[in-house]
Amino acid sequence: MAQTKLLSVDGYLLKQLALAGLNWLDTNQERVNQSNVFPVPDGDTGTNMYLTMRKACEPLISMDESHAGKVCKLIAAGALLGARGNSGVILSQWWRGFAEALENHAQFDAAIFAAACENAVERAYKAVVKPVEGTILTVTRQAMEAVVEKARTEADLNRLIDVKVDAAYNSLKHTPDLLPVLKDAGVVDSGGQGWTYIIEGMLKQVKGESLRASAWDTSSPKDSKAWQEALVPEDEEGYGYDVQFLMRGKAMDVDAVRAAIDALGWSTLVVGDENLIKVHVHVHDPGVPISYAIQLGASLDDVVVENMQAQYQDYVVERAGREGAVAGEPVKGVAVVTVAPSAGLRTLFTRDLGAAYAIGGGQTMNPSTEDFLLALKQLPNNEVILLPNNPNILLAAKQASGLVSDKQVNVVSSRTVPQGVAAMIEYGNERQSLGLPELTDVMGKALKNVITCEITIATRSVSLEGVSAVEGQYIGLIDDKLSVAGDTVSGVAEAMLHKIDTDKHDLVTLYYGDTVTEADAQALVDELSTQFSKPEFQIVNGGQPLYPYIIGVE
Repeated sequence: MAQTKLLSVDGYLLKQLALAGLNWLDTNQERVNQSNVFPVPDGDTGTNMYLTMRKACEPLISMDESHAGKVCKLIAAGALLGARGNSGVILSQWWRGFAEALENHAQFDAAIFAAACENAVERAYKAVVKPVEGTILTVTRQAMEAVVEKARTEADLNRLIDVKVDAAYNSLKHTPDLLPVLKDAGVVDSGGQGWTYIIEGMLKQVKGESLRASAWDTSSPKDSKAWQEALVPEDEEGYGYDVQFLMRGKAMDVDAVRAAIDALGWSTLVVGDENLIKVHVHVHDPGVPISYAIQLGASLDDVVVENMQAQYQDYVVERAGREGAVAGEPVKGVAVVTVAPSAGLRTLFTRDLGAAYAIGGGQTMNPSTEDFLLALKQLPNNEVILLPNNPNILLAAKQASGLVSDKQVNVVSSRTVPQGVAAMIEYGNERQSLGLPELTDVMGKALKNVITCEITIATRSVSLEGVSAVEGQYIGLIDDKLSVAGDTVSGVAEAMLHKIDTDKHDLVTLYYGDTVTEADAQALVDELSTQFSKPEFQIVNGGQPLYPYIIGVE
C-alpha cells in the first residue's frame, strides 16, 4: 500500500520528529563516539550531541503546541543552552537557523522546509570561525542542497526527508575524501554521523521502521598502524583542553567576544546574542578564556573543561583494544595468525607465545573472513595456522583458509583463549622440528587438555542446562555451557572449579578483564587457594571486555 503524502508539518508532528531524532541518536551514540577523531578527540561526540538534543527536547515533553514556529523556537533555545562540544554547538546553530525560517509559520510545506534547511546550514557555517569541509558542515550542506533541488518538483515531505537522509549518508561516506585524517584513521566524520542519525530518526517517524541503518555502510578502509599515526598531535604540547561555558550579561557584543576568544585558542565557536553567549574553544591553559569572560563582567554558567590529551590517549587504548591487530616478530617456517579480544591478550599471543599476527576480536566483535585474508597477506610465510579462539569465529577462519591459493593454511579449532594459549605453548615447543600437518595435529591435541571457565553477567533472565539466572547476576560458563549463576564473582568461580574437580589438575590461570584490578585478581586467587590445594594458581592481565575472568584449567 502506498504511503499517504505528507504535505505539511505542524507543531505536534515537529515535536514527534525531534523526539524521534533524539531517540535514534541515543540508540547510536556509541557508534558515533567510536568515530570521534576530528579535529581532536573532543569529548565523546555522540554523547555531546545526544546531551545537546536532550536539552533541546526537554520543553517538548509536556508541551501542547500546534504552531511549528513556536515549537522550533523552543528546540533552538534548549539546544543553545545544552550545546556540548564542537558538533553540539554547530547542531544548536542548525536548529537556530531552522527556527528563524519557521518563526511565523504555524505549519510548513515543502517550499518552507527547503528554505528552513538553507537557513539552518547558513547559520551552522557562520558559527564556525574557520569552517572545515569534510565535517558536519559538509554533511548538512549537501543534504540541504539535495532537498532544495528536489523541492522544486516534489511537494511530499515524506519524500523530501527520505532524499535528505540519502544525501546525508552519501555525504558522510565521502567525508574521508575531504579530510585525510579521517581516511588515515579509518572513520567518517563523527559530527556528521550524529546529525545524520537525528535526521534518520525523523524519517523513521514519518515512514515507520526503516532498514536504512543496516543498508548503509559508512566505514572507511583503515590500516592497523596508520590510524594511530594519523592521530598523533602535531602540537608538541598535545591536544590541550576543551573549554565551554555560557556567558550571561547585558549588551554583550557577540562578534567582539568571538574575535577575542579566537585569539586565545583554536577550534573556536562563539554564538548567541547580547544577553546569552555560548563559548567553545580549545586552549592549552583553560583559565585564560574563563578569566577573559569574567573580566568582561559576564556571569559564567555551565562551565565544562575537558582534557583532550587524556581523551586522545584513552581513545587510542580503547580502539586498539576494540579492533587493533598486533604483528609479532617475523618467524621462519610455519606462522600462526590468532584472534584475541583485547590488546593485552594480543600482546600475550605475539610477544610471549610467538604468534606472527593477532587479530582483534571475540564476543560481539567477530572478525570477518576478509580480516583473516588481510592478515595472511601481511605475512611472508607460505605455511600458516589460523587459531580463532572463539566458536563464532571458527567458520570465518575455515572459509579464509579455503580462499588462499598461494599459501598452505590450516585451522586449529580453538574455541577459547585458554585453548589458544595451550596450542601456542605446543607450537613454541615443536615448531622447529615439525612441518605444517604435524604441527597442526599437535596443537589440536593440546586443546583437549584445557577446561575453560568464563565469568560474565547475564543480560537477561534465563533457565538453561538446569541453571536459572536472573538478569544482572554473574554467570559461569564451562566450555561454553551455562553451569553456574550467583551474586558474587568469587562464588561463581569457586562453584565452577568444584564442578570440574580442580584438585585433579595442576595449573589454574586467571585472565582478568578490563573491569578488574590486579589486587582484585590476587585476592580472588588467595581465596580460591584455600579451597583447592593441589593446583598452582597464576594471574594474567588479559584486559578483555565483558568477561571479568577467563579461567584456564590444565
